[in-house]
Amino acid sequence: MSTPIQKLFDLSGQTALVTGGSRGLGLQIAEALGEAGAKIMLTSRKAADLEEAAAQLQAKGIDTRWIAADASQPSEIARVVDEAMQRMGHIDILVNNAGATWGAPAEDYPLEAWDKVMNLNVRSIFLMSQAVGKRSMIPRKQGKIINLASIAGLAGNTPDMTMLAYNTSKAA
Repeated sequence: MSTPIQKLFDLSGQTALVTGGSRGLGLQIAEALGEAGAKIMLTSRKAADLEEAAAQLQAKGIDTRWIAADASQPSEIARVVDEAMQRMGHIDILVNNAGATWGAPAEDYPLEAWDKVMNLNVRSIFLMSQAVGKRSMIPRKQGKIINLASIAGLAGNTPDMTMLAYNTSKAA
């Protein structure tokens, strides 16, 4: 028998897509959603890490699948959403967790590194949310999108900091 709190957070019958879900905070979020009853679709770049993460969640009784993809690439986002919809039926919860950083003084920060961080930390959130919204949430008139941020977005970039793009992306 579940407690009133468990009923409040019951996600039975729902599906969650978690980007950056193969380790760290993404994996912890996936585990919490799965423990609340959601079916989980993990995505990140490395298939081996995803396979290990999925096995870890499955060992806890969580229905987990995965798709290896680079969320900084628009074509990969479309593929992830298409495949997730085919395999899961719908997406009720999107957790935009994938992120990257790069360290260099602001005056020496390479444009390629800036673009890499901004494409993953900002643009991919917009594109993934747009794709999931169009394909699953808007037609069904339901769904939740959770975008992870960081306190780094509140502080800016002090002279001794070397994470200009990361801090900027988290303030966006």
